[in-house]
Amino acid sequence: MTTFTVHTKETAPENSKGILQNVEQAYGFIPNLMGTLAESPAAVEGYATLSGIFDKSDFTATERQIILMTNNRLNNCTYCMAAHTTISGMQNLPADVIEALRTGSAIADAKLEALRQFTISIIENRGFVKPEDTDAFLAAGYSKGNILEVILGTSLKVMSNYTNHITHTPLDGAFQSNEWSADTSNAA
Repeated sequence: MTTFTVHTKETAPENSKGILQNVEQAYGFIPNLMGTLAESPAAVEGYATLSGIFDKSDFTATERQIILMTNNRLNNCTYCMAAHTTISGMQNLPADVIEALRTGSAIADAKLEALRQFTISIIENRGFVKPEDTDAFLAAGYSKGNILEVILGTSLKVMSNYTNHITHTPLDGAFQSNEWSADTSNAA
């Protein structure tokens, strides 16, 4: 099996060091995902840049996490589910929303559930969303621009979920209290 290095600022390729420095300043540590992505300066820059752009979308923090965590769950990314559960808690997302995202259960808020369902449709249908799914999303109060932003968030998660699957990124201590697996999820 191929093993990947979880880089530090000292071991990373030169063109990755500045990005890792910025990540450490922002979060107080360098998450193992970013250390792993640092193997490729283009990959770590791409992920950091796309993440920053997604944060500028019209979605609230809760809505962004719904998109991200729905991707994580459907892509069975144990690392990202733990990380985003922690982040969601830090962003004060409602506990029932976090639990629904971890288990694949419906969210009580109809608009947020419409977002979760539309995200599921994009992922499961690989973008070939049924017109009625798009219509339901728009009818819930979202815009055509939001459709493209769900795709943006999904693109971000493809980068991290697939990286974690291939590199077997070890879970950071900061996320271990929120460890997750599909086997222990009581998904509906």
